[in-house]
This record gives sequence, C-alpha cells and structure tokens, in this order.
Amino acid sequence: MPTLVARACALVGAVDIAAGVFPRFRHSRMHAIAEVLPGSFGPFAAALSLSVGVLLLLLAHGLRRRKRRAWRAAVALLPAGAVAEFVYRHSLIGVLISAALLFPLLRHRDEFAALPDPRSRWRALANFVLMSAGSLALGMVIVSVHPHRMVGDPSVADRLTHVIYGLFGFEGPVDYAGNTSWTVAFSLGALGWLTAVTTVYLAFRPEHPAARLTEEDEEKLRALLARHGRRDSLGHFALRRDKAVVFSPSGKAAVTYRVVSGVMLASGDPIGDVEAWPGAIERFMDEAKAHSWTPAVMGCSETGGEVWTRETGLDALELGDEAVVDVADFSLAGRAMRNVRQMVKRIERAGYETRVRRIRDLGEAELERIRLAAEDWRGTDTERGFSMALGRIGDAADGDCLIATAHKADEQPGEYGDLKAILHFVPWGEDGVSLDLMRRDRAADPGMNELLIVAALQAAPKFGVTRVSLNFAMFRSALARGEKIGAGPVLRAWRGLLVFLSRWFQIESLYKFNAKFQPRWEPRFVVYRASADLPRIGFAAMQAEGFVDLALPLPRFLRRRRAAGGRPCAHAVAEHDVRAA
Repeated sequence: MPTLVARACALVGAVDIAAGVFPRFRHSRMHAIAEVLPGSFGPFAAALSLSVGVLLLLLAHGLRRRKRRAWRAAVALLPAGAVAEFVYRHSLIGVLISAALLFPLLRHRDEFAALPDPRSRWRALANFVLMSAGSLALGMVIVSVHPHRMVGDPSVADRLTHVIYGLFGFEGPVDYAGNTSWTVAFSLGALGWLTAVTTVYLAFRPEHPAARLTEEDEEKLRALLARHGRRDSLGHFALRRDKAVVFSPSGKAAVTYRVVSGVMLASGDPIGDVEAWPGAIERFMDEAKAHSWTPAVMGCSETGGEVWTRETGLDALELGDEAVVDVADFSLAGRAMRNVRQMVKRIERAGYETRVRRIRDLGEAELERIRLAAEDWRGTDTERGFSMALGRIGDAADGDCLIATAHKADEQPGEYGDLKAILHFVPWGEDGVSLDLMRRDRAADPGMNELLIVAALQAAPKFGVTRVSLNFAMFRSALARGEKIGAGPVLRAWRGLLVFLSRWFQIESLYKFNAKFQPRWEPRFVVYRASADLPRIGFAAMQAEGFVDLALPLPRFLRRRRAAGGRPCAHAVAEHDVRAA
C-alpha cells in the first residue's frame, strides 16, 4: 500500500506540474477551477497547480518510506481535493476518487508509522541548492513554452533574467500578449515561494539529531570487548563516538550503526557473545523498521554474515578481503619479501629510525604533536573512515592502542620535530591489533608505510601481539583471479573496470600494497535486503567513509585550529605513495 500510494501521488504531482506549465494540459483539476473564477484567478490556478504538483512529488518520497507525517499530509489533502472537485466542478467523480484513495490510507494507517530520520541544518542548504536549480530549469520551460504569445524574440539571457526576476516576484524583460504575462509571473512566483518556504521550514524546524555513543554505552561495549573482542578485528572500531548502539535483551551482545541517507549502516560483526547475537540483530531490525531505514551491514565476517542472513532473511555478497599477518610467520627473508626488504634497508640507511609504543606510554606533549601531524598530513579535505577507523588518537580510554612512529634526527627539525610518519593500531582482543590509520609527511622519503609496518610486526612479540590486521582490500579476489592465465572474458572485464576505478579509489594499489607482506586473506561481506538497495547502500557507505561529502568543508586553517583544541579524527584509508608501492 505505501508503494502504490506513493506512485499515485507522484503521478498526480507530475500531471499537475504539466498542467501548470503546458497550455494543452489545462483540463486538470486546478484549471477547471479557473473556468468558473473571474479575472486573474486563471493565472493563479496555473501557479497553484504547479505548486501542488511540486509538493505532491516531495510528499511521494515520504509515503514510499512509510513516514507518519507524509501519511497525515495525504489524509488532509485528499478531503481538500474532494471538496474542491465538488464545489468548483460540481462533480461526484472527483469526490469518489478521493474517497477511494482515502479509505485504504485510513484502513492501512498502521503501515505508515515510520519515525523521523536524523536531520541537521545542512538539509536546508541542500534543499535550497536543489530547489533553486530545479526552479531555474522549470522556469526556463515556463518562459519558453508560449512562443506564439511572446512579444519579439528574446534571447536566452533575457529569458534567464526574466526567470530570476520572476522567482523573486519582479517583472522581467520578457513580455507576452494577453493574460499569459500573469500566468508566467504567478508560476515563477510560486516556484520562488516554494523554494523559500521549504528552505525556511527545514532551517528552523526542530532538529532530530543522530544518536551518539553515550559514556554508559561505551562502558558496556568495552566490557563486551574485554570478554569477546578477540573474535573480530573490527570490534574496537565500534567505539567510534559518532555511532549509535542497540543491545540484545540480555545485554550480552550489541550492534553499532550510523544512519546515512536513510540507510541504517552497521559495520563488522555484532559485539559480544555469539549466542546473544540474534537478540541484538532483532533489535537492530526493529529499529530499522520503526524508522523505515534500509538495513545494511558493511564488512562482516563469514560467521557474522551467516548469522545475519539466518536471523533476518537478508542476503550477503562478498565485498573484499582483510589482510591479516600472523606475526610468528612473518619474515623479511626470501625472494617474495625482496622488494619490502630492500625498501626498508634503503630507508634505514637514509637515517630514519622507528619507535613502537603503547599510547599510555607517550607524554601529552608528544601526543599533541602526533595529533596535529596526523591532521596536517591527511591527504584529503574530508576525514575518511567508518568501518575501520576509530576516529581519535590518544584518548585516555584507548591506552592499549599501539602507535608506530618514524623519526629522522639528522636534519633540521620541522614543525613536528623529527616526526615523519605515523601508524596507529587499535586492540584486537588481548593478542592482536588492527590498523587504524597511516599518515606520513609528504616531504619524507617514499617507503615510510612499509618501514613502519615492518617495525610494528617485528616489535609485536614484545607487546604480546600474535596477529596484525592490515587494510581491507575491496574486490581482492576479482583482481587476483582476473590477472591469472585462463581467466574468462567476464572476469577480465570486471578486473578492467576495477583497475579503471582505481584512478579515483585505492582498489588495486591497496591490494598490491597489502600483498607485499604475504598475509592470509579473510573475506568480508556486505549484508543487504534486496539487490535494488545496493546502489543506495553503496552511496551511503561512501558518505560514511568520507568519499562523498554532502556538507560544506571548513577552510583548512580553521580545521587545524579546531583540531589543536579538540579531538581529531582518524583516517581509515591508507594514503599510500602508489609510485613507491
């Protein structure tokens, strides 16, 4: 029912827009009003038809997502439409049609119970930009659709000027014969009014902020990780403070998530006892249903994928592989490690030295210098990371995190002293660590990342670490199989597309970088409801990871100043020097 009503609403909205713009469609409901009203009510009806059409199109999206407020608006609009049909057209057909649509809406009102989404003031800015662009485009159509009534032959610039003036309620340079000038003026004014009113509404409506991890929730999650954190290398990333959490009824398991563009995005496996996972997953799905969010899980393990699909009926798709190095098996000896060995030796001969320590063993002054360097050396304007990023460095609660730093003392100290590169690892149970971020001074010699990874692996036994999780390589199996002899044309074409996309996303380069250290590959999966949801989930994941930024970024000097006094974020995506790799 929500889908049917939404489609009907969109169809009526499109017809009303067409009726308000194109003269040949003026037999719609709104133009029937104009036939019985005198004077300027005819042009007013055209503008009203246009306005109602736009609003109905906006309303259709909310109905499809089962939003309660959209249902209320539809229930209010249908009787109003029925009254208009009866009063102005004296027709019972319109009344019957409205009643026919109103009855199932009231009968199935329980299906329209979705709660509001998290929202912020950025939605008002996005609405203003999109509505302004749409109003300009539609306004050009309105101005140009009456060529036989147009006085003279105005240029495109004149028509655009007329549209801009009309959106603000002023008369432009284009003139028409008869009442067409009033029709165009009212229609353009209606578009401008809609843009202004919707933007003001979104800017000043009460916020429904996104959930955040509370201190109590974080304390519970840390207790679960202390008992069960060894199971999943992504478990510690659940402690990001921009995530929300739902717990199982017993409190022995939890799922952390973030809502992005209507997608309820979880990452990794549920936290806690596997036997309690179904309870946490059920709470997650109930929350998604209550808000009409699209449920999705990014980067869960094979065990996690099996539990998710069994308990929810969702599907799973292999997304890529996580590179895990067993410390006991790692060695720089052998032909396979020759490139890494040579690069590390060259960097060491250049005068670089490394230090691997726990965060709790660093002084506050050094931690602050590391925070500022990590912020300054970030290679992108926006902070990236969600599923494999903690979002902070040096927090007092994260004393068990490992940090590997590279230094070069035989040259003039820079802004951050002799510090040249940083690797940050989060705990993975008691005997493992998982790579959080990689940052380096762009002026430093290539190979800093290789140097620090090797240093961390060699120092791992001193900290009781037996396994190290490196980066996640998306679509690794396709890249690996596609370059082998005997690969079919479909697999080769798929690999070719991934290589092409690697120009903008670190797909192939990240895989090849990880492969240098001879890891074992652990598959990771995306869990989704329907194949039609995958594009939306992919876009939401790119937003969460920072590849798509819909907000306005602060100038870089402001970001640095804020980082100096606040808590900086981390970077989940390794910023490798591809040439050096």
